[in-house]
Amino acid sequence: MKILIACEFSGTVREAFRKRGHVAWSCDLLPAEDNSYYHIKGDVRDYLTADWDMMVAHPPCTDLAVSGARYFAEKRKDGRQQSAIDFFMDLAHAPIELICIENPVGIMSTVYRKPDQIIQPWMFGHAESKATCLWLKGLPVLQATNIIPVPESGRWSNQTPSGQNKLGPSPDRWKKRSKTYQGVADAMAETWGCL
Repeated sequence: MKILIACEFSGTVREAFRKRGHVAWSCDLLPAEDNSYYHIKGDVRDYLTADWDMMVAHPPCTDLAVSGARYFAEKRKDGRQQSAIDFFMDLAHAPIELICIENPVGIMSTVYRKPDQIIQPWMFGHAESKATCLWLKGLPVLQATNIIPVPESGRWSNQTPSGQNKLGPSPDRWKKRSKTYQGVADAMAETWGCL
């Protein structure tokens, strides 16, 4: 299949599909971290009509996720939130038969629709917690591939005792948090690459 991985600079999902023989390209405003030839640096909306069979999209969540709800009034006022909603919807309405859009729990569940599935890294072999919504078009839900039991402490390796993420503030925190877990990428490629 010809697959577009939208808003991905890490190459994790792209390479999971490529390893299974698909023609997969990532596209992001940032250059590819792995310096791959199979990366388009640019606005993904300029490439949505390139006859793709599938798109897996990771639109920016900064202005959509409930973790930033305390800033929503400001983001609505200055237009950032509406711009993020419009971008998400451009991806949702792309002329592509098979689509997955992933994002954390946020406002798109009410602005657009409820997600088809909410996954966690611990369902795919990573001892971490990060609820991630999947909006699917023409794709089946992902099945857990390697469930990690809840630790005795009651919290995952990426959480503090209060349940917050251990990753402290830094200029590139958003980049670290936005990367797809390898187990999730492999499950996407294994499940959807067989369609």
